[in-house]
Amino acid sequence: MIRTGIGYDVHQLMEGLPLWLGGVKIEHTHGLVGHSDADVLIHAICDALLGAAALGDIGKHFPDNDPAYKGIDSKILLRNVCQLLRSKGYSINNVDSILCLQRPKIAPYIETMRNTLADCMGLDVDQVSVKATTTERLGFEGREEGVSAYASCLIEK
Repeated sequence: MIRTGIGYDVHQLMEGLPLWLGGVKIEHTHGLVGHSDADVLIHAICDALLGAAALGDIGKHFPDNDPAYKGIDSKILLRNVCQLLRSKGYSINNVDSILCLQRPKIAPYIETMRNTLADCMGLDVDQVSVKATTTERLGFEGREEGVSAYASCLIEK
């Protein structure tokens, strides 16, 4: 059985917070607001994987009102999601993702993100794609108010 999943997440940018994207700390004046470390890319990937297996979403498994997840490293959440999928008999074929933000430029971090994400998911790096785009200064991403991410995946049982 082959299944696909799609995930989407968005978080607000705020001055003075750390910026975590794809499990990598990015040097920037602003970071993302959230209950966890607010890694929007990992959250989108988690939702894609959970959705593909019809296991709900990230909020179902890691509620943002649970103090256990306050400030948690999202890489831990991704590892837990992958472990859950494997316990249900699924394997991950690939993950494709895209970050939408105006600044900072993400290209210098993409390979590190791919390696970090692949390691978390127990995949080869060639099974993980990370892309980034600006929104040409349009929308909340273009105004640098927040960051969004999309992810899709293919899993099989």
